[in-house]
Amino acid sequence: MKLITFILITFLPAIAVAQELPATHYKIYNTSAQKLISPDDIINDMANADVLFFGEEHNDSTAHYLEFTLFKKLSEKYPQKTALSMEMFQTDCQLVLNEYLAGLIREKNLITDARTWPNYKDYKAIIELAKINHLPVIAANAPTRYTNMVTRSGLDILKQLDTQAKSYLAPLPIDTATGAYYDKFAKIMGGHASMPGMQIYQSQNLWDATMGWSIAKFMKSHPGFKILQLNGGFHSEEKLGTVAQLKKYAPKLHVLNIATYADDSFDNPDWSKFTGMADYIIVTDPKLPKTF
Repeated sequence: MKLITFILITFLPAIAVAQELPATHYKIYNTSAQKLISPDDIINDMANADVLFFGEEHNDSTAHYLEFTLFKKLSEKYPQKTALSMEMFQTDCQLVLNEYLAGLIREKNLITDARTWPNYKDYKAIIELAKINHLPVIAANAPTRYTNMVTRSGLDILKQLDTQAKSYLAPLPIDTATGAYYDKFAKIMGGHASMPGMQIYQSQNLWDATMGWSIAKFMKSHPGFKILQLNGGFHSEEKLGTVAQLKKYAPKLHVLNIATYADDSFDNPDWSKFTGMADYIIVTDPKLPKTF
């Protein structure tokens, strides 16, 4: 317990009062049971699941606290059988990430060589927890240079990559089926008419597929593990995006998903508008400071 307190105080300055944070700053809703629950209830439900997707808003301090809390609880219930998977690290940086977790390189080298996000401080505590407990962290995301290639030229450009480059991506060809996910993506882009072509949607699918493939590949070599996957909410809402891609690569895996929203209706949430988004909805207090 002293170790956990040290980690929280040292690595989560934005929520240094973490022990006092829970009930007053967030509400977790089980959408099928139609009731409020606790983080422990989610962990208990993982007895029958393999992967827990946490769809975050990247600047939500409460969400980052809950990610840490869930990973800690999951690793305590399944010691040495728990892994973290992250959108925030790209597949070609797995070696660097592994070197840091093994204590071989310094944090400043991780930050530069693994191209960490500008808000790495928001994920530092959970990485340190994995490091201290010798838990794997999966660098799940496609390298940005390749998603940028697809945005400019479409998926076919990836055929020109060499074998090593292709090893950082989900197997080609990437499934880009239209339907609910495409319609949802087009909507946030301003409508179908505002999209000049399919390339930007194809790059989104490369992103999703690579994260799904990274998880599936890990699970194949680590049977029986429980994985917490962190990503932006859009990637896993309604079990579309990355969840759907994962199910193509590993159809037997059982997935649960969380969608988190810092919502103005926090004091009296309208659960109905969130119900279809995830197995669990977390509504956080929007009045709390953002991390950036």
